Amino acid sequence: MTERPVSLYAAAVLRIGYGLLYLLFLLREFPHREEIWGPSSPWTPALARQLFDQTGWASILTLSDSRAYFEFCYVTALATSALFMLGWRTRAVSVLFAVVVTSFHARAIFMTDGGDNLILLMAIYLMFTACGTCWSLDARRCSKGSTSAGWCRRRLGAVGTSAIWGDLGGVRKTLITVLHNCAMCVIAVQVCFLYGAAGLYKVQGGLWDNGTALHYVLNLRFFHPWPMLSQMADAHPLLLSITGYLAVLLQVAFPFVLFGRLKYPVLTMLLSMHVGIALLLGLPLFSGAMIIADAVFLPDRFFRSLARLGPSVVKKPSHVASLR
Repeated sequence: MTERPVSLYAAAVLRIGYGLLYLLFLLREFPHREEIWGPSSPWTPALARQLFDQTGWASILTLSDSRAYFEFCYVTALATSALFMLGWRTRAVSVLFAVVVTSFHARAIFMTDGGDNLILLMAIYLMFTACGTCWSLDARRCSKGSTSAGWCRRRLGAVGTSAIWGDLGGVRKTLITVLHNCAMCVIAVQVCFLYGAAGLYKVQGGLWDNGTALHYVLNLRFFHPWPMLSQMADAHPLLLSITGYLAVLLQVAFPFVLFGRLKYPVLTMLLSMHVGIALLLGLPLFSGAMIIADAVFLPDRFFRSLARLGPSVVKKPSHVASLR
């Protein structure tokens, strides 16, 4: 927990994934932004502020009722998501990204779902990680040796105070390492709680117990992005029952298979499940958030092997670069 940061590549995948996912979400809702978050929304800024007094939430979108201010906030949110995904000045931008996600989530909290909740949690957790170490503009700048830290080290050596600043640098390095490792552990535990709780709730349901839950889900009018595709899946009741039982088993067993090789086939089956949810139920944001979160359980050697298949963006992070 104190000597070296773990899962740096996984943290980078989380940063890229959630930054891209939220950017696409904001772009998709761009034509409807006024009705969802703007001053002309049925859930007016005044109503939102009244709710904040009761719940303790806050949002930068309610600081002003001006349309120009809202448009400025929306453009800022788009730029922040893009910069967070690219890993530019990640330490500061990660805080801004968390503020953006929290503000948009709180402004229209009655229109959010499980995917929005997970993205909100991950945005907060990622503030404490070194998610800009790999596959980022920050890492590329560090690899070229043009960082201000390198300049400061040369200057400090010139004036003979490098020993003092070296001690402070060691403390800073240890602190950032501990924060990063603790945050990655919290992310992993959060995903375990999510899967475990979802599986245990399903166990208590009679429809999941008799294997008919997916049949009823596929016939819900609000979850019919492609009715013909839902009808094709619903035409195989035995396969649907087996899939339902398997989904419950995977979710309940997930926290207990993480310390062996069994986790790889389990993660693969969960990936298939989330792709099915996105296609059959029309919940791409939720599925995308879950798929990205699952990346926290993949080791760095897996992501390094993927990087070798294409052009390398950054060098393998050094012990010092990992704490930038």
